[in-house]
Amino acid sequence: MTAPTRTAPPPASPALRPTVVPTPQPPLEPRPALRLVQPGRLIPRPAHRPGPPPRQAIAAMPADEFGPVRSPRADLPPAVEAGHRLVRTTLEALAGRRPLTHVRDLTSPGVFAALTAGRRPTWCTASGAPLVVGRIRVCEPVDGVAEISAVAHRGGRAHAVAARLEGIDGRWRCTALQVG
Repeated sequence: MTAPTRTAPPPASPALRPTVVPTPQPPLEPRPALRLVQPGRLIPRPAHRPGPPPRQAIAAMPADEFGPVRSPRADLPPAVEAGHRLVRTTLEALAGRRPLTHVRDLTSPGVFAALTAGRRPTWCTASGAPLVVGRIRVCEPVDGVAEISAVAHRGGRAHAVAARLEGIDGRWRCTALQVG
Protein backbone atom coordinates (compact mmCIF):
# COMPACT_ATOMS: atom_id res chain seq x y z
CA MET A 1 0.00 0.00 0.00
CA THR A 2 1.15 3.37 -0.78
CA ALA A 3 0.85 6.36 1.37
CA PRO A 4 -0.98 9.41 0.01
CA THR A 5 1.34 12.16 -1.04
CA ARG A 6 0.88 15.60 0.30
CA THR A 7 1.66 18.75 -1.54
CA ALA A 8 2.98 21.81 0.14
CA PRO A 9 0.41 24.52 0.86
CA PRO A 10 0.54 27.55 -1.47
CA PRO A 11 2.55 30.48 -0.19
CA ALA A 12 0.43 33.03 1.65
CA SER A 13 -0.44 36.03 -0.52
CA PRO A 14 -0.36 39.48 0.95
CA ALA A 15 -3.71 40.76 2.11
CA LEU A 16 -5.60 42.92 -0.41
CA ARG A 17 -6.14 46.48 0.68
CA PRO A 18 -8.43 49.03 -1.04
CA THR A 19 -6.56 52.07 -2.31
CA VAL A 20 -8.02 55.44 -3.38
CA VAL A 21 -6.83 56.42 -6.84
CA PRO A 22 -7.24 60.10 -7.79
CA THR A 23 -9.17 60.66 -11.04
CA PRO A 24 -7.99 63.18 -13.66
CA GLN A 25 -11.44 64.85 -13.97
CA PRO A 26 -12.38 67.98 -12.09
CA PRO A 27 -14.77 67.56 -9.18
CA LEU A 28 -18.46 67.53 -10.04
CA GLU A 29 -20.16 70.87 -9.68
CA PRO A 30 -23.88 71.42 -9.38
CA ARG A 31 -25.56 72.04 -12.72
CA PRO A 32 -27.60 75.18 -13.33
CA ALA A 33 -31.28 74.85 -12.69
CA LEU A 34 -33.51 74.05 -15.66
CA ARG A 35 -35.92 76.71 -16.86
CA LEU A 36 -39.39 75.37 -17.42
CA VAL A 37 -41.45 76.85 -20.23
CA GLN A 38 -45.18 77.04 -20.09
CA PRO A 39 -47.11 75.96 -23.20
CA GLY A 40 -48.21 78.88 -25.37
CA ARG A 41 -45.74 81.30 -23.80
CA LEU A 42 -42.86 82.72 -25.84
CA ILE A 43 -39.28 82.27 -24.72
CA PRO A 44 -37.31 85.52 -24.42
CA ARG A 45 -34.47 85.50 -26.92
CA PRO A 46 -31.25 87.50 -26.92
CA ALA A 47 -31.17 90.68 -28.99
CA HIS A 48 -30.18 90.26 -32.66
CA ARG A 49 -26.63 91.28 -33.43
CA PRO A 50 -26.02 92.25 -37.07
CA GLY A 51 -23.23 90.60 -39.02
CA PRO A 52 -19.84 92.14 -39.64
CA PRO A 53 -19.72 95.30 -41.73
CA PRO A 54 -18.17 95.16 -45.20
CA ARG A 55 -14.41 95.28 -45.40
CA GLN A 56 -13.28 98.74 -44.37
CA ALA A 57 -10.02 98.71 -46.34
CA ILE A 58 -11.78 99.78 -49.52
CA ALA A 59 -13.99 102.37 -47.78
CA ALA A 60 -11.00 103.91 -46.00
CA MET A 61 -9.23 104.82 -49.25
CA PRO A 62 -9.03 108.53 -50.01
CA ALA A 63 -11.36 109.88 -52.70
CA ASP A 64 -8.50 110.87 -54.98
CA GLU A 65 -7.30 107.23 -55.20
CA PHE A 66 -8.43 105.02 -58.05
CA GLY A 67 -10.40 101.85 -57.38
CA PRO A 68 -13.80 100.77 -56.14
CA VAL A 69 -15.50 102.78 -53.40
CA ARG A 70 -18.24 101.39 -51.14
CA SER A 71 -21.61 103.11 -51.44
CA PRO A 72 -24.12 103.62 -48.61
CA ARG A 73 -27.70 102.43 -49.05
CA ALA A 74 -28.98 105.96 -49.66
CA ASP A 75 -26.86 106.24 -52.85
CA LEU A 76 -28.05 102.94 -54.37
CA PRO A 77 -31.10 102.02 -56.47
CA PRO A 78 -33.71 99.60 -55.05
CA ALA A 79 -32.15 96.21 -54.32
CA VAL A 80 -35.24 94.32 -55.58
CA GLU A 81 -34.84 95.69 -59.10
CA ALA A 82 -31.10 95.00 -59.16
CA GLY A 83 -31.66 91.49 -57.80
CA HIS A 84 -34.33 90.68 -60.39
CA ARG A 85 -32.09 91.93 -63.20
CA LEU A 86 -29.14 89.90 -61.90
CA VAL A 87 -31.11 86.66 -61.51
CA ARG A 88 -32.85 86.98 -64.88
CA THR A 89 -29.69 87.90 -66.81
CA THR A 90 -27.57 85.21 -65.13
CA LEU A 91 -30.08 82.41 -65.76
CA GLU A 92 -30.56 83.44 -69.37
CA ALA A 93 -26.78 83.52 -69.85
CA LEU A 94 -26.40 80.08 -68.25
CA ALA A 95 -29.15 78.76 -70.55
CA GLY A 96 -27.28 80.07 -73.60
CA ARG A 97 -29.91 82.62 -74.60
CA ARG A 98 -27.53 85.56 -74.13
CA PRO A 99 -23.73 85.86 -73.90
CA LEU A 100 -22.08 85.61 -70.49
CA THR A 101 -20.47 89.01 -71.05
CA HIS A 102 -23.85 90.59 -70.23
CA VAL A 103 -23.30 89.47 -66.63
CA ARG A 104 -19.84 91.07 -66.32
CA ASP A 105 -21.06 94.51 -65.20
CA LEU A 106 -23.41 92.99 -62.62
CA THR A 107 -20.86 90.76 -60.86
CA SER A 108 -17.47 91.00 -59.21
CA PRO A 109 -14.45 89.64 -61.11
CA GLY A 110 -14.39 86.48 -58.96
CA VAL A 111 -18.04 85.64 -59.57
CA PHE A 112 -17.70 86.32 -63.29
CA ALA A 113 -14.63 84.07 -63.51
CA ALA A 114 -16.53 81.28 -61.72
CA LEU A 115 -19.47 81.65 -64.13
CA THR A 116 -17.29 81.49 -67.22
CA ALA A 117 -15.06 78.65 -65.99
CA GLY A 118 -17.66 76.54 -64.21
CA ARG A 119 -20.19 74.04 -65.42
CA ARG A 120 -23.68 75.16 -66.28
CA PRO A 121 -26.58 73.53 -64.41
CA THR A 122 -28.26 70.93 -66.61
CA TRP A 123 -31.72 72.29 -65.84
CA CYS A 124 -30.67 75.59 -67.46
CA THR A 125 -29.53 74.06 -70.73
CA ALA A 126 -31.60 70.87 -71.10
CA SER A 127 -35.10 72.27 -71.41
CA GLY A 128 -36.59 74.65 -73.94
CA ALA A 129 -39.39 75.58 -71.54
CA PRO A 130 -39.73 79.24 -70.59
CA LEU A 131 -37.91 80.48 -67.53
CA VAL A 132 -40.06 82.12 -64.85
CA VAL A 133 -38.38 83.99 -61.99
CA GLY A 134 -40.54 84.27 -58.88
CA ARG A 135 -40.61 87.04 -56.32
CA ILE A 136 -37.23 88.37 -55.19
CA ARG A 137 -36.76 88.43 -51.42
CA VAL A 138 -34.27 90.94 -50.03
CA CYS A 139 -32.54 91.13 -46.66
CA GLU A 140 -30.19 94.01 -45.88
CA PRO A 141 -28.04 92.94 -42.89
CA VAL A 142 -25.63 95.89 -43.13
CA ASP A 143 -25.73 99.29 -44.80
CA GLY A 144 -24.73 98.88 -48.44
CA VAL A 145 -25.17 95.08 -48.49
CA ALA A 146 -28.22 93.14 -49.70
CA GLU A 147 -28.75 89.39 -49.70
CA ILE A 148 -31.35 88.20 -52.18
CA SER A 149 -33.09 84.91 -52.83
CA ALA A 150 -35.50 83.81 -55.52
CA VAL A 151 -37.11 80.70 -56.95
CA ALA A 152 -36.82 80.05 -60.68
CA HIS A 153 -39.38 77.76 -62.33
CA ARG A 154 -38.64 75.88 -65.53
CA GLY A 155 -40.26 72.81 -66.97
CA GLY A 156 -42.44 72.18 -63.90
CA ARG A 157 -39.49 72.23 -61.48
CA ALA A 158 -38.38 74.86 -58.99
CA HIS A 159 -34.77 75.89 -58.41
CA ALA A 160 -33.29 78.20 -55.77
CA VAL A 161 -31.05 81.17 -56.53
CA ALA A 162 -29.26 83.20 -53.84
CA ALA A 163 -26.84 86.12 -54.16
CA ARG A 164 -25.07 88.76 -52.10
CA LEU A 165 -25.06 92.27 -53.52
CA GLU A 166 -22.71 94.98 -52.30
CA GLY A 167 -22.96 98.66 -53.15
CA ILE A 168 -19.83 99.62 -55.07
CA ASP A 169 -19.41 102.87 -57.00
CA GLY A 170 -23.09 103.81 -56.68
CA ARG A 171 -24.52 100.53 -58.03
CA TRP A 172 -25.16 97.01 -56.83
CA ARG A 173 -22.55 94.37 -57.67
CA CYS A 174 -22.91 90.63 -57.01
CA THR A 175 -20.05 89.31 -54.84
CA ALA A 176 -21.46 85.81 -54.21
CA LEU A 177 -23.88 83.71 -56.26
CA GLN A 178 -25.40 80.28 -55.70
CA VAL A 179 -27.63 78.66 -58.34
CA GLY A 180 -29.28 75.43 -57.19
